[in-house]
Amino acid sequence: MGSLNIYFSVNEPKCGPFIQPETLMDKSRFLRKKADEIRDRVIEVSIRNKAGHIAPSLSTVDMLVALYYDVMRYRPKDPLWDGRDRLVFSKGHGCYALYAILADKGILPAKEWAGFYTPSSSLSGCLEKKPEYGLEAGCGSLGHGLPMAVGMAFGARFLGKKFHTFCVAGDGEMQEGSMWEALQYAVRHGVDNLTLIVDANRLQAMDFLTDVLDRNTSDLLKRLRGFGLKPVVCPGHYAPGLARVLARARNSRGKVPHVVVARTVKGRGLKCMENVPKFHFRIPEEKELLMGKTYGRN
Repeated sequence: MGSLNIYFSVNEPKCGPFIQPETLMDKSRFLRKKADEIRDRVIEVSIRNKAGHIAPSLSTVDMLVALYYDVMRYRPKDPLWDGRDRLVFSKGHGCYALYAILADKGILPAKEWAGFYTPSSSLSGCLEKKPEYGLEAGCGSLGHGLPMAVGMAFGARFLGKKFHTFCVAGDGEMQEGSMWEALQYAVRHGVDNLTLIVDANRLQAMDFLTDVLDRNTSDLLKRLRGFGLKPVVCPGHYAPGLARVLARARNSRGKVPHVVVARTVKGRGLKCMENVPKFHFRIPEEKELLMGKTYGRN
């Protein structure tokens, strides 16, 4: 898997959402290659540091790349800038890709990411609130992130602030009642400066959703529509397409929150891990890694 030294080049641009990747290469290719790069980092650092929530982290890589390299407004050198867009990462156990991206952007110290999940770093396996590192909320316990995101977005509108709030949640997490209470409030009060992104990988912890609580894979969409929302369904592993969908959500108003349901694969990138429930919290063995990967063809 190569040395970590290639990942923290001091010459790599860290200019945040205002970057113009098309000056380096076609934007679509840039985003796809960046997603591959982040996957490499997540896999290498997680395995080396024995952090087990690799699979739920890999399913979120492309949506986070779309947000941080194209859609969100923020200043890497001023992470507490009041006008920044907020991201609440509600499925806090799957945060490894977020750590990798924030380190790549220079918001989170590279040494913290390199040592994550070890005594040498303050970064834990589940998110803790560290706004100075770009971590807006602590979300170790599922079902809490969206209510916080609704509060941030509602408060911004009340105070006349222009930032947009994004929230990434798991489809299994969407079984939590607190998520629906938050959506009910947001719809009732027209909180349309909020975008919920559902990581729809069809797995929750150690089993498939339809083997736990959901009757079928369309249940989530029916519930969302029943609450007066208009979910947009899109492929979850194509960062350029996600960037277009999320940019439209960020820059439009619709009197209700925006919802993007991203069809993803848990463990995306490693053949041994994709759609395999036992890898919810499990480090692959060397022989399993030899099965290969499913990315890097850009």
